[in-house]
Amino acid sequence: MFENLTDRLAGTVKRLRGQARITEDNIKDTLREVRMALLEADVALPVVKDIIARVRERAVGQEVLQSLSPGQAFVKIVNDELVNVMGEANEQLDLATQPPAVVLMAGLQGAGKTTTVGKLARFLKERENKSVMVVSADVYRPAAIKQLETLAGEVGVDFYPSSADQDPVDIVQGAIDAARKQFKDVLLVDTAGRLHIDAEMMGEIQRIHAAVKPIETLFVVDAMTGQDAANTAKAFNDALPLTGVVLTKADGDARGGAALSVRHITGKPIKFIGVGERSNALEPFHPDRIASRILGMGDVLSLVEEAERKIDKDKAQKLAKKIQKGKGFDLEDLRDQLQQMLGMGGIGMLLDKLPGAGNVPDAVKQQASDQEVKRMIAIINSMTRQERRFPDIIKGSRKRRIANGSGTQVQDVNRLLKQYTQMRKAMKKFSKGGMGKMMRMMKGKMPPGMPF
Repeated sequence: MFENLTDRLAGTVKRLRGQARITEDNIKDTLREVRMALLEADVALPVVKDIIARVRERAVGQEVLQSLSPGQAFVKIVNDELVNVMGEANEQLDLATQPPAVVLMAGLQGAGKTTTVGKLARFLKERENKSVMVVSADVYRPAAIKQLETLAGEVGVDFYPSSADQDPVDIVQGAIDAARKQFKDVLLVDTAGRLHIDAEMMGEIQRIHAAVKPIETLFVVDAMTGQDAANTAKAFNDALPLTGVVLTKADGDARGGAALSVRHITGKPIKFIGVGERSNALEPFHPDRIASRILGMGDVLSLVEEAERKIDKDKAQKLAKKIQKGKGFDLEDLRDQLQQMLGMGGIGMLLDKLPGAGNVPDAVKQQASDQEVKRMIAIINSMTRQERRFPDIIKGSRKRRIANGSGTQVQDVNRLLKQYTQMRKAMKKFSKGGMGKMMRMMKGKMPPGMPF
């Protein structure tokens, strides 16, 4: 997400380097570049005008602090204005009501409403420790009802059954009664969508809203529709008292214009952002972190939170103690690390959140793909336990057997063993207190802005 915008903004900042002061002259071309970058990212024109006006007002004539270059000062200004236009902070769901708290999901067909209901159910269950029930009021698409039932089973929440011959209001009221009797904290309601906005659809969802009075009404919108996402959100906001927006399919949109437009046009906060197909690929929307990612500064805080949730702390501690005692780093340890990396969303997700990741060459990104990680795991799985613990015994005939067993080539096995050997050497330096030396060696190779 935001690849194009990040690349363009990075180029504009370079032009300001070496200047002692930001002036009208040296900022004019830069602002023009920022404007073009925002428009190409499909940000709505009123939003672009507002951002540019605010940046110009703050940037022109500003004295640059001694510790900062004009480029860095400009980045800070742009960052602040991106945060301002997207909302100052993450706005959580308001579930403070007599249970069950009813959350109504609205949106066009194909926006990912049903999938988002499943993701949100998992989020509330695992991260908020809520008991959740889901129901589908989409009587026009029996497949959507079945899909939600399947998703509910996958994420481990209760599903209230419904059918195409029922009235949507009756379905939701029945679900509320069932959720109350079962002491559920939250009821998520999936509503019918259409391929376009029409009076019939709006009338039906207004009828459901009036009957059940949900505490949250979330508009689910596809980020890949760009400016149309913001315009559709405004149409729904005019018809319904929306409390927030969920931006879906953000991982498939390199432009990111919808994220910058929705809040400004509707006045409603983006509460969640969908970043993949998996049921755990839903993140709270933090404007400051998204702005940081847009400007190529990464999102280390989200990365740390993800690691806190998904890394096996017992395994990590055992590995640390093992290395400190000088017992070595074997292929079973490497496999554990690779599996945990995939569990955190894969290499693409990690790179997206690391500072300076935009400087990584495309060739390196393609090499370090999830497919390559899975291939490495398959090769390690094809080894015997003795081979994994004592990799030095892996020679010619063993390499051929491992390659055949994992469906790879001998050169793939050789490449894995070479990478492992390099990692083992690095681990030995850790065990001998060589961390400082390693950091000094890496200093010149790290992207600008890294704290070394």
